[in-house]
Parts: sequence; structure tokens; C-alpha cells
Amino acid sequence: MRSTISVIDFGTSKIVALIAEVSARQRCDIIGAGTTMYDGYANSRWNNAPQVNESISAAIASAEEQARTSVKNVYVGIPGQFSKVYSFEVKVDLQGADPRVTSRDIAALFALADEQVQGIPGTPIHRSPAWFVVDDGKKTLEPLNQHGNELRALISFVVADRFFIEDVTQRLLAVGKTAAGFFSTPMGKAMLFISETDRDRTALLIDIGYLNTDIMAVEGDAIIFHKTIPLGGGHIAADLAYGLEIPLDSAEQIKRSFEYGPGSAKHSFDVVLTNGVTQTFARDKVAEVLLPRADEICESIIEAIKESSVRLGNWSPVYLTGGGLAINKGGREYLSEKMERPVRELPRKAVKLSSAIYSSSLGLLDLIIDTKNTANASQSGLRGFFRSLFNG
Repeated sequence: MRSTISVIDFGTSKIVALIAEVSARQRCDIIGAGTTMYDGYANSRWNNAPQVNESISAAIASAEEQARTSVKNVYVGIPGQFSKVYSFEVKVDLQGADPRVTSRDIAALFALADEQVQGIPGTPIHRSPAWFVVDDGKKTLEPLNQHGNELRALISFVVADRFFIEDVTQRLLAVGKTAAGFFSTPMGKAMLFISETDRDRTALLIDIGYLNTDIMAVEGDAIIFHKTIPLGGGHIAADLAYGLEIPLDSAEQIKRSFEYGPGSAKHSFDVVLTNGVTQTFARDKVAEVLLPRADEICESIIEAIKESSVRLGNWSPVYLTGGGLAINKGGREYLSEKMERPVRELPRKAVKLSSAIYSSSLGLLDLIIDTKNTANASQSGLRGFFRSLFNG
């Protein structure tokens, strides 16, 4: 038996709706995808509130048309700008003549973490462990039955802005849809694209979008640090439009086709102006306007990482995604040079939607499916048992 799941993802320049069919064997096929450009958000508010309903409706309608089906219930991705991450280290003493970790001990750790998150403004939507440690042992996500005297854990919460939840709930109702649930878009992307092995080494995920850049440190099953910087590819395009005195859509085309690095094969850019005249700009002129903003974005990323409490080792992988820099030839290498460490491209998980601009939507879909799977107790293995507790 196959079930249908629909999701909607709010980026800073576009809304993406996906419709997927999931089989009993957990095979997932994307049968519909719709994308609508809109004015996005800044400072945790819509830039053009009256436009949002129409954009939601258009994205879903486009996905429905492609899927040849209609949907009623829609899962919603909450962008990083409308959420915050809080992490708490908690510990309990193990009891008994032959003390070992039990499910009761794990539940006690989560209860302690729950007490600390109480009173923080917003709605907790995810609760997950970065690690467990018994005494002075190694970090693990499966501590059950380990012998020792003390169990410690780092528990992370993603807390959503109530404004976003309430506002989008009403907007979906206005276009004839129902919000089936809310999930963290950054969380979904991190869990889908970064392997367990890399997460165990504390991985960094940098998502340079149109108006914002999200920086996430991921460990175990948790995001342990997240910061949104109000800079993105759209600011590069705006600088080009102003500095070259060209329309914004033409500036966006130049931004997307610009090749970073000294080995660029593209030496000039042609722009057709509104009067039909073609104007040519040398690469050096474009770089003179574009690179200062690109440098500012890179420097802001580096500064945010330095200000965080996250310790990155030489072995900690760094990934880049988003349409602001990852889609440019040489963009990943450019950031790598600035950070003075290797920067990787996110692995492609779906051929049909392999572009970096769909990474958030795919991650969101995967997180929802995974959560639905573990909501029932049918999953085998300790990790499935823990996930059912963690998503509580």
C-alpha cells in the first residue's frame, strides 16, 4: 500500500512544494514538484505578507498538477530564521548493585533537559541527542545496557517561533489546505545529507540562500549550533544591479553564471537592456562589484563559527549548499580558500531534483518520512527505539 505525503518549504526567494508516494517498503518517489518565486522574509517577518497566500497556493497547485492528484494535508518546513537551537548537557547516576543504562535512565535525562527548555519562548519541535557517555567512555547514541556509574548526554532542542506556526496554519487554511505538522528544515537537511559517520565527527553545514545564510554544526542526531546571517546571493545580485546599473533579473543571471577563481573561462557578460541594446561587461568589472560582497559573506561565516562554542577538529567535514554560492563554478573552492579548510559538496540524493536549490525540500521530506516511520514502534533495533523517544 502506498501513501501520499506533501510538504512545503519556505526559502528566502522561493516556495517549494513536493508531493511524494511512499510504499510499505519505504521506497519514496517524488511525483510532483512546484516552485514559486516570492519576496521571502527578513528579521523573522514576511517581506510582502499579502503575497504569501498566493505563492503558497501556486506552488502546491503546480505540484498537484504534475502529480495528477490533489492534497489536503501539508507538512510545513520551518526555516532557520524562524527557529533557535538550544543544547543542554545533563547527567544521572546509574542505580543498582550492578548498575547499567536502562530506558528509565534515558527517560530521566530527557526529563532533565525538558525542565531546562521550559520558559524559553517558542514551541519545541525537535528534541534529539548529540551523544551519550557512560562514565569516561566514548560518545555513543546507543548506551543501553552499558555498565557504569554515571550517564551523561548532550540534548538539543529546535524551538520554533510561534508566529510562524500560527501564521502559516491560517494561510494554509485560507487556500483550502491543513497543516499536518511542522518540522525544522535545517534539521531535515542535516540528517539527510550528512552521514552518521560525519556527524559523529561534528560536521558543519553552510547553506547560502538568497537573503540569508544558515550555519549549522551537527553532531549525532542533533543540531548543536545554528546561526542565521542576513546575507545571501540576493545581496550579490543587488550589488551588481546597482554597480553595473542593470535590471535585477539581469544581475541575477550574471551572479549565477559567474565563475570564481583565476581559471575562469568566462571573460565577459552580455546584458540585454530594456531598450534592446546589448551591453557587455568585462569579468574584471563584474568581479570588482561582486567579490567584496562574496568576501563579506565568507568572513561572516568564519566569524560566526569562531563565536560559537563548537569545537571543530581537522577531521570535521564542512559542506556547502544553497543557491547563493554552491551552484557557481569555483564557488565551493572559493569558500574553502577563505576558511582554510576543505569544503565539500553535499551528496546528491535524487536525480530528478539534484540541484542544490532543492536540498532543503528533500531534507524536509526525508525527516517527515523518518519521523512517521519511528512514530510507530515497528522499527527494529536500538536506534529506532531511541529515535521514538527523541522525537517525543
